Amino acid sequence: MELLTSAEMGRADALTIGAGTAGFVLMSQAGRAVADAAAELAPVGPVLVVAGPGNNGGDGFVAATELAARGRRVAVMLLGDRARLKGDAARAAAGWSGDVVAADAGAVGHPALIIDALFGAGLDREVAGAALELIRAVNASGVPVLAVDLPSGVNGTTGAVMGEAVRASASVTFFRRKPGHLLLPGRLRCGPVRVAEIGIAASVLDVVAPQTFENIPELWRARVPVPRIDGHKYSRGHAVVVSGGMAATGAARLAARAALRGGAGLVTVASPRAALAVNAAALTAVMVRPIDGAVELAALLADRRHNACIIGPGAGVGVETRDLVLTALGDGRGVVLDADALTSFASAPADLFDAVKAFHDPQVVMTPHEGEFSRIFNELKREDKVHSKLERARLAAQSSGAVVLLKGPDTVIAAPDGRAAITANAPPWLATAGSGDVLSGIIGGLLAQAVPAFEAACMAAWMHGEAGGEAGPGLIAEDLPEALPKVFRRLFAGLA
Repeated sequence: MELLTSAEMGRADALTIGAGTAGFVLMSQAGRAVADAAAELAPVGPVLVVAGPGNNGGDGFVAATELAARGRRVAVMLLGDRARLKGDAARAAAGWSGDVVAADAGAVGHPALIIDALFGAGLDREVAGAALELIRAVNASGVPVLAVDLPSGVNGTTGAVMGEAVRASASVTFFRRKPGHLLLPGRLRCGPVRVAEIGIAASVLDVVAPQTFENIPELWRARVPVPRIDGHKYSRGHAVVVSGGMAATGAARLAARAALRGGAGLVTVASPRAALAVNAAALTAVMVRPIDGAVELAALLADRRHNACIIGPGAGVGVETRDLVLTALGDGRGVVLDADALTSFASAPADLFDAVKAFHDPQVVMTPHEGEFSRIFNELKREDKVHSKLERARLAAQSSGAVVLLKGPDTVIAAPDGRAAITANAPPWLATAGSGDVLSGIIGGLLAQAVPAFEAACMAAWMHGEAGGEAGPGLIAEDLPEALPKVFRRLFAGLA
């Protein structure tokens, strides 16, 4: 599902108005949707609408009028001068027959529900003065809060909290979610988000052409590699996982198991001879090959049937790992670079980026967490205008030529062509040792099945979150590959 920035949402509104739907009709539909959600959140008791000076406040006035018509006791508190309201917001305020009181943090009180209609998704500056005091009073009231579009104080494009933001119990947004509904810390302020249709046709998206999406199956469903009746293990690809030394083999084995569970027909661990016995003793369906150094890895990968390679988990940081990475990069082969594979290039990231870009249509996925990202993409720290995780991932993908999966509770996947997806299904118990190694393995297993890099990264991130949900609290990384069959079963049922 598409996610719209405030500018893109404004264009969708303008296209709809230009096609003959009055702006006030859209505002009226929005206000009624807010009233419906308010009635569900607080079926009885008085309602306070805290309205701002723009169209978000206009939505609040419409909601107040609708709720009063349904017999609810409603009060409206306005930030700003009613006489200075313009356009549709002024018309909505004119339709409200009740009193309007000036914004006063001390008068918020304790109604059954507060409707936050101060600012929408377009807020781009720190809240201050009376607005700041009002937001603090709303949060301190202990009253359920319904946010109109987005909790006031949250930037809809970046998810940033602009000094302070409302802590909403629920939010109602219009037409499409905004990136700030999914990016942290904004997501933590939204509560459950309802998307209301207000009369904007989906066809406007053909013109708006958004490049940001929520990472859900609808985004990549057509690329899911469903096994065929006439298929066989060789037709499902062969992933190679490069192992570290004897004391650091577990990460590679986690990735290898995940690649196999992720659908690769065959998986081989390329193991240093010193660690061969350890890996061989611990693996069954996963094969083991003795590989010491880049020359021997090149010989293994010369067999084009080895069509995906995962390097980084437990690989060790240094020149040897850099050589292995440069050897693995090849035209048409899927490559996952994680952990030590990235950190090994911290002193010369351009060498890695040039190697990636040297091949036509590189199918390379980098999977850094924030620490690894800051090491390999350290030049982005000097970009004063880069504010959000989404922007940083996009710039990283463009500069590296690879798909970049920036991990976290709001994992962002960005492609060099500008597409980006935000993942929001990761449970908190995924934050455990080895979880990222499993994610790398799932991506590698999908690349082995010829899933394109961006879709493979998106698919794997979603499956990783679903597997975490299946395993539940107390999971350890070893549980995640074993939960994948249930995830696949649900996914394939949805395809059917």
